[in-house]
Amino acid sequence: MSDSVSLPDGYATWLSDLKTHIRSAQQQASVALNAAMTLLYWEIGHEIVVKQEAEGWGSKIVERLAGDLRRALPGMTGLSRANLMYMRSFAAAWPREAIVQRPLDNLSWGHNIELLSKLKNTEERLAYAAAAVEHGWSRNMLVHHISLRSLERSGRSISNFELTLPPATSDLAREIVKDPYNFEFLGVGNEARERVIEQALVDHVTQFLVELGVGFAYVGRQVPLEVGGEDFFIDLLFYHLKLRCYVVIELKAGKFRPEHLGQLNFYLAAVDGEMAHADDAPTIGILLCQSRNQVVAEYSLRGSTHPLGIAEYQLQASLPSVERLQQELSGPGVCDTM
Repeated sequence: MSDSVSLPDGYATWLSDLKTHIRSAQQQASVALNAAMTLLYWEIGHEIVVKQEAEGWGSKIVERLAGDLRRALPGMTGLSRANLMYMRSFAAAWPREAIVQRPLDNLSWGHNIELLSKLKNTEERLAYAAAAVEHGWSRNMLVHHISLRSLERSGRSISNFELTLPPATSDLAREIVKDPYNFEFLGVGNEARERVIEQALVDHVTQFLVELGVGFAYVGRQVPLEVGGEDFFIDLLFYHLKLRCYVVIELKAGKFRPEHLGQLNFYLAAVDGEMAHADDAPTIGILLCQSRNQVVAEYSLRGSTHPLGIAEYQLQASLPSVERLQQELSGPGVCDTM
């Protein structure tokens, strides 16, 4: 049919619907194939476990099986001895019921290998598997989050979210705030000043967003805010797509002090009043410090009507100076003679 021929009314909509239907079917077929392969690998692994443990077959049987299967099925990949051993470990780690239910059957075999090899705890594996499915993590991204222990650090900050936000929102807000944040990728030492750290975070904003987690959109650094004819500047401003609210991050080098929250409270009120849309949820504040006293932080949050969280961050350790190295290597008496 030529492009120059006039099309009947509704053709464009019909074509769009068909394309959507085709893509959906392709995706469903891919998911179904992935689930079938995952179950097949579990069943092969289970057979190996049974033969070795129940019937006493030796370890060399896996190598023999790999060779025989490759010769019988030359067009099929994934039948190496190493992969058969992963199948064995997979079957030993999970009951069959866990494989036919989400999230494991929604993940690629590569994802499942990483869960097996990098996590020893069943609950941790399930948690990271669920997160990988929910957020669409690639295999490399899953490995990255495991190495950062992202899930273990979520929801551990000190906050007043339960008192200042609706229940559903407070639960999500608590989960998005990690403690501590890992800023080792910045390559700056523990003595770095706040502005240096801020600039480094902006220079590495892609890695910073990964560390913050899913849903954060970067708005700006030192964002200008005019209130009552006076100019103020927000350290770091984000917007969270799931919470539908602005997130103000205030960065403090050194130890947390109660007066730090006064400025942050002001910024939250000002953003709500001057920047936020009427449909936006209340702005959330996160105060990041290098250390904090638990009791002092909890008392500082009492009475605040704005949603606030206090969390620590970690930087790469500073390298000692040449002079300090010489002193340490030469012994304690050197300082007295220099």
